[in-house]
Amino acid sequence: MRTIKPVLLADIGEGIVECEIIQWFVEPEARVEEFSPLCEVQSDKASVEITSRFTGVVKKLHYEAGEMAKVGKPFVDIDIAGDAKKEDLDALTAPTPSNDGASEPLNKEPLSPPPEKQSSEKSSISTSQREEGPHQSSPREKSRYASLATPAVRHLCKELNVEIIDVNGTGKDGRVLKEDIYKFAKTRDSGKQTIQPVKTIPGTPSAEIAAAEKQTETTVPLTNTQQQMFKTMTRSLSIPHFLYADEVDFSQLYELRRRLNKVLLQSAKEGEVSKLSYLPFIIKATSLALYKYPMLNARVDLDSQTSKPVLVHRSQHNIGVAMDTPVGLLVPVIKNVGAKNVLSIASELASLQSRAAAGKLSVQDMTGGTITVSNIGNIGGTYLSPVIVEKEVAILGIGRMRTVPAFDKDDRVVKKQVCNFSWSADHRVIDGATMARAAEVVRHIVEEPDSMILHLR
Repeated sequence: MRTIKPVLLADIGEGIVECEIIQWFVEPEARVEEFSPLCEVQSDKASVEITSRFTGVVKKLHYEAGEMAKVGKPFVDIDIAGDAKKEDLDALTAPTPSNDGASEPLNKEPLSPPPEKQSSEKSSISTSQREEGPHQSSPREKSRYASLATPAVRHLCKELNVEIIDVNGTGKDGRVLKEDIYKFAKTRDSGKQTIQPVKTIPGTPSAEIAAAEKQTETTVPLTNTQQQMFKTMTRSLSIPHFLYADEVDFSQLYELRRRLNKVLLQSAKEGEVSKLSYLPFIIKATSLALYKYPMLNARVDLDSQTSKPVLVHRSQHNIGVAMDTPVGLLVPVIKNVGAKNVLSIASELASLQSRAAAGKLSVQDMTGGTITVSNIGNIGGTYLSPVIVEKEVAILGIGRMRTVPAFDKDDRVVKKQVCNFSWSADHRVIDGATMARAAEVVRHIVEEPDSMILHLR
């Protein structure tokens, strides 16, 4: 016994209601095994591979690569073996009730055409083949699902402006490899040497100059990460922001970091952190400030019973860190910072940075944040106005550290290391005075980092 059932796209967490189909690993009539990958999807958090729960044959793909799939709706039909457990089938294929009234059947057309229709279709196909003849056969049109490739290969396609559907894959099952992309790009570029003659009107020598100065526009589609950032930032900018900026003296932290790095360089084992940056100290200082001002670690929500806005406080300090990666801006999260020391924070930060650079961040790495730190200063810029992440009420932006002349207590000119902190807060629930007091706690700890010893657990 076999049965064709529409398999529903499972909830991948964090209230995500739709995600983009990045690529299919199967195509219709392909046989799949249990736990074999079906497709890769991209949410506004990370990319995830969806695997098959059953062994069977793929009958229909409900979405093309690049389309948005709805969570809880069918995304693939699989001819499933009859010995599959009925409760598992019901869990994966039960139709989602509609909020708009009476629900419609998932498939309005029959799963297989009537015998009369099948026979007529077969006869028409065979007749057309006889009319064309063997000498008129055209090359087989390439399916979009035949272009199997890893995310790294697809990123290379974007860099070299190559359509992956145009590339013939030489890997297993027709998978497109990096070598295929380079070879295709080299062949394509070598054929671009022909220059079309420019028609000019006699007696107007400025025609060529005018043509060269003409404005041209090129339409470039957003990458998957940019599309998700577009949606996330559009929602974030519905939050009324206000900015609070302050200048922080890093001189003592500069000396403490220099001394600690000497110790780590001598004692660190292979695979351990051997050098500290300023960021772990700032993340820890932010966590210490949240103990005094827990509302900065909260989120705004609506009460399910009264539908009135409420502030939901959270016990753990899960601090997101904005990172510039090869695929764009990502914000992985360091969980439970309050229970970690500076060295543990540095170790987890290094691990997240390496996984982000390799494109291997998981959904768990990207979710659960309660407040965010954005260190734009390691690239450049002194001041910034960071955008609050959705489901948070505050974010800290760190500018570039610089050396400036300053007066000490005896009015002597000395050299100091200073950095600007820029805070953005949700003005619906956070007022300026609360933000200023919390920022003062962070500034005091950073300017006198030895005080962190008092808070060791």
